[in-house]
Amino acid sequence: MAETRVVSSRDIPGRLREYETIYILRPDLPESTISDVNKKIRGIIESSGGQLLKVENWGKRRLAYEVKKHFKGTYLFWNYLGKAGLVDEVERNLKIADSVIRFYTVKMDENVDPQAKASSVTDESFASAAVPGPDEEDIATGHRVPSIYEDDGDDGVPAEASNGPALGGEEN
Repeated sequence: MAETRVVSSRDIPGRLREYETIYILRPDLPESTISDVNKKIRGIIESSGGQLLKVENWGKRRLAYEVKKHFKGTYLFWNYLGKAGLVDEVERNLKIADSVIRFYTVKMDENVDPQAKASSVTDESFASAAVPGPDEEDIATGHRVPSIYEDDGDDGVPAEASNGPALGGEEN
């Protein structure tokens, strides 16, 4: 049986709380699995009367220490508005998902007017949050450059070569 949460006396009717949740997924997950987790969390937020403000995929990053036998993870950032019991339900679902290895939620603000906060989430931005991001280690070592950093100009010159002379050097 679902437990009803007592509303705080500090909560103003018609106002919501602002939360940020970061969760880390296993690094080897395909786009479809990331999308399924994202859709489930979005459904929970919207079905409880919450409002999704921002969703970002931060890509694969190295963890500070080993977590569930993983040294890397795919980081996802969520910013949303909701009532007091929403975080409990979101975290309960993250806890039972096999693909989630860690999560953390922070209350950013209380008594936020939902009309004053604009949502930057579109169908395209939500779908792009499911795309596994670049591996930070591959970018740092130069093994793989993600397409967002490549030059897409028609001159055929790579982005590094079109920036002019190197710093500290003279042009001949």
